[in-house]
Amino acid sequence: MKDCLDTPGHQGHQGHQGLARRPYRAIFVSDVHLGTRTARAAPLLDFLKHHDADVIYLVGDIVDFWKVRRGPHWPQTHNDVVQKLLRRVRHGTRLVYVPGNHDEGLRDFAGMRFGGIEVLRSAIHRAGDGRTYVVMHGDEFDVVIRTAKWLAFLGDRGYELALWLNNPLNWVRRRLGFGYWSLSAYLKYSVKRAVSFIGAFEEAVAAEARRHGADGIICGHIHHPSDRLIDGIRYLNCGDWVESCSALVEHDDGRIELVHWRQNAPAETPHVPATPSSPIDTSTELTIAGA
Repeated sequence: MKDCLDTPGHQGHQGHQGLARRPYRAIFVSDVHLGTRTARAAPLLDFLKHHDADVIYLVGDIVDFWKVRRGPHWPQTHNDVVQKLLRRVRHGTRLVYVPGNHDEGLRDFAGMRFGGIEVLRSAIHRAGDGRTYVVMHGDEFDVVIRTAKWLAFLGDRGYELALWLNNPLNWVRRRLGFGYWSLSAYLKYSVKRAVSFIGAFEEAVAAEARRHGADGIICGHIHHPSDRLIDGIRYLNCGDWVESCSALVEHDDGRIELVHWRQNAPAETPHVPATPSSPIDTSTELTIAGA
């Protein structure tokens, strides 16, 4: 892993067409899954409208080619996400694409640049405080992906079904006077095997950061936003733009925080049991409703 990206200090970008944006040194986004009905493109567009950075990392599964091959769902908002990112490149933002398993075909182009977009298999990001972070999607440490890809496809269809079932279930709950509840989140965070898988995944990718002598790792893949210490390694997961609508942002001083961006969020968010280890105390989680 030899790609090391030293991001310069932020120069105080202003939004295009006079719209001021909150400036960051770096933004990390993963698991958008454009091309599917479950992609939350509108909240992502709103997030990008209000946030700017010197470098934006796309940490895999931005376009869901698994779904595209079966028949894509590609509304105008999905085009708008692509166009907004390309517009940022034209205005000087550095855009780094680290493909995941759903857009793995792009890995064949690692090391190349297309219209200002850098495609890298993985990278080392040097934060403003001098700390280094391995940036990778993380599917490399998913045993199912590595040993039984057909099972991964099956699991993907099952997760897609659970997301689809959220809508009729919550229609019934609203009729009965109950708040929003996510079946997919419940299955992901409450099933014992799923929780065990998440823990094993986090420890495996943290070990990869340690192997490279880095201070931490930034990844995606499991759709589980997180910021925690694992044996001295800072583990950061971007989350996704299917359910959590979350991203990582780096301030000029090197502080990295997890941001949840909710546009027209449901009145009640699902309860998510804590992971086995507590998040580090220095991290701040920001929830913005209806921005």
